Amino acid sequence: MPVITCIEDLKALHRARVPRMFYDYADSGSYTQQTYRENSADFARLKLRQRVAVDMSGRSTATRMAGLDVSMPVALAPVGMTGMQHADGEILAARAAAQAGVPYCLSTMSICSIEDVAAAVPDPFMFQLYVMKDQEFLAGLIERAKAARCSALVLTLDLQILGQRHRDLKNGLSAPPRLSLPMLMDMATRWRWGMGMLRTRRRFFGNIVGHAKGVSAGDAASLMHWTAAQFDERLDWDKVARIRDMWGGKLILKGILDPDDARIAADFGADAIIVSNHGGRQLDGALSAIRMLPHIVAAVGDRVEIHLDSGIRSGQDVLKVLALGATGTWIGRAYIHGLGAMGEAGVTAALEVIRKELDITMALCGETRVTDLGRHNLLVPQGFETEYGA
Repeated sequence: MPVITCIEDLKALHRARVPRMFYDYADSGSYTQQTYRENSADFARLKLRQRVAVDMSGRSTATRMAGLDVSMPVALAPVGMTGMQHADGEILAARAAAQAGVPYCLSTMSICSIEDVAAAVPDPFMFQLYVMKDQEFLAGLIERAKAARCSALVLTLDLQILGQRHRDLKNGLSAPPRLSLPMLMDMATRWRWGMGMLRTRRRFFGNIVGHAKGVSAGDAASLMHWTAAQFDERLDWDKVARIRDMWGGKLILKGILDPDDARIAADFGADAIIVSNHGGRQLDGALSAIRMLPHIVAAVGDRVEIHLDSGIRSGQDVLKVLALGATGTWIGRAYIHGLGAMGEAGVTAALEVIRKELDITMALCGETRVTDLGRHNLLVPQGFETEYGA
């Protein structure tokens, strides 16, 4: 096994071992990719306050997220087509998360189905829901998540219409991939990936095939067309309320990037919100999630639990999110790089990298408990929060 010291190490292996179509899907944004880049770059603008002569023994990164005890305030975010990064990818990621003591969230657009993951992992996981036009399918999906004892429903609000992702369009993204000559040539150099895919029966969207009308497992084109046409452009807060009532359990609202929407979510009674711009894959030109976090914290305070995704690539990034007032973080690309690089062991490696970086940085900032982190641990540059008057 190669020596892994940071997420970039896993990213390099991921790029080398997974077909370009799926690597690009994981590591790109929409349009010019400005927001995608700034999601990470804006973290670098926040500097850390080093403290010395502090007793650093007895440190703990343990806390709670959305009512769950966690070993560190990091959850594995829902990522579509995870099972195309590595055979049975959702199952492997869920196992690694359970072993590490952090939450895992399964995407509606997963390759492994809700039932596949529930049968493979003993602990309840979260389920992320895209609101589809087909109400019978939507209701069935919610019931299946209930039957699997999912601990929370993560409702994505920022994908009523699919953002234009140039790389995906140029690559002809589909699951499973259409076997064009360029794709076959690419796959031929990724033999580890190909052997894994040959051994698994899970190559289609498991939550859709066999459950949605008119969708055939053998027709990747019709499957992708159905999916793109099903996102509900009429999603509004009344529909969110109906989904809440159908679910009846813990509800997390994902895709909040504006203080006004955060206030509505708090009034709505959400158990938590995730400050997110979908990893820069939706509205290109939007501010980074970390730039918007202080405004959302100021808007809702402790009325609702605040988490953040988009741009987190290290334990230091996790620390900065917590210091700005959030209580939890979600990682997507960071663990997907690990999965594509080395399967379950790679996800474990990604989580260990982030845990160690968080632990060491916390100590060097003079803190021993992750729950004690705050603005006093940061040096925030002038204009970081006021430049755009958000």
